[in-house]
Amino acid sequence: MRQRLSGVLMMISLCVCLFAGCGHQDSNGVSGGEVNKNAKAVDGNLQPLQKQVTIRIAEDSSSSGAGFYVAKEKGYFKDYNINVKFVKFSNSDEMLPALASGQIDIAGGISSASFFNSIAQGIDVKMIADKGHNIKGSPYFSFVVRKGLQNTIKSYKDFKGKKIAISTKNGVDDYMFQKMLDYAGLKRSDVHLILMSDFGNMVSGLKSKSLDAALQIEPLITQGITNGVNRRFGDATDYAPDAQIAMVLGSPQFIDDEKDVALRFMVAYLKGVRDYNDAFIKGTGDKEAIIHIMGKYTALTDKKVWEKVNVPGLDPNGKMNVANIKDQYEWYKSRGGINGSVDIHDAVDTSLAKKAVTILGEYQ
Repeated sequence: MRQRLSGVLMMISLCVCLFAGCGHQDSNGVSGGEVNKNAKAVDGNLQPLQKQVTIRIAEDSSSSGAGFYVAKEKGYFKDYNINVKFVKFSNSDEMLPALASGQIDIAGGISSASFFNSIAQGIDVKMIADKGHNIKGSPYFSFVVRKGLQNTIKSYKDFKGKKIAISTKNGVDDYMFQKMLDYAGLKRSDVHLILMSDFGNMVSGLKSKSLDAALQIEPLITQGITNGVNRRFGDATDYAPDAQIAMVLGSPQFIDDEKDVALRFMVAYLKGVRDYNDAFIKGTGDKEAIIHIMGKYTALTDKKVWEKVNVPGLDPNGKMNVANIKDQYEWYKSRGGINGSVDIHDAVDTSLAKKAVTILGEYQ
């Protein structure tokens, strides 16, 4: 345990040494962050920055990054003199130390034991806003059953004895799988659980009948339905109505030392999320324009499929379900998935989102 913590701290120190002095800079390498008090306010009384500042966001082209993509394409970041640069990492083991060291400023995080383990072992990051939850009646992360089992699997209780795939042990889908079992009155020993990290392989497994069901994600759910491989089963909010699937994560340096920049980032981000909600949830926005943006930044480029998929829930006020985050953490810990401990309320910082909402107003 001590050796592992020392290794993590050494990695953070190395990153700090490598990237110290970079900070937030304009295109000419000049430190940014000052507010242009002579400029016209963009939202409320919030004025743009004096010089262009670059914010580095770790993002994997997932649909839950919609707020980032829409805000960038709509010019909401640019309005505040913020330039957004997307950075890709192969996995969270590389991303989180880079975030903690300030190499990147913002990232998307999925709830899992490994995520909380990183925090417990010294990786200091903050959960600052919602980046994904299921919407009742339209879950983007839910069970599917293979074609031909419609008359066999009619309720969650009928999963007994079936071969079911999930992607991760001690991850949010494992947590949701357990919630489904509890809801159905089943035990883990009642089903044949198969770990399958690649969601695409789940489609193949359903097609070959080596799987009976899977806890799948969009757009693969809709594509599987279109191709006659699977059908959507139930609603994830039946058994896990409050599950917090993903969060926007912030570097402590960015949140604490770049308050003016961070607030403007959050306002722009929530404006992007609100446009997304107007289009997909309310039906009052320019859905075609938002779909075009989503097609540009994600792997799903088919506009017709975008009309059918269940999109990630993104809270337009940035609210996270902190109680559920804590519940997931305690569940992972009870299963021996976490070494050490995490103060959830210390790891969650809702202040930026709350300040942004006071400027933008509450979204109804």
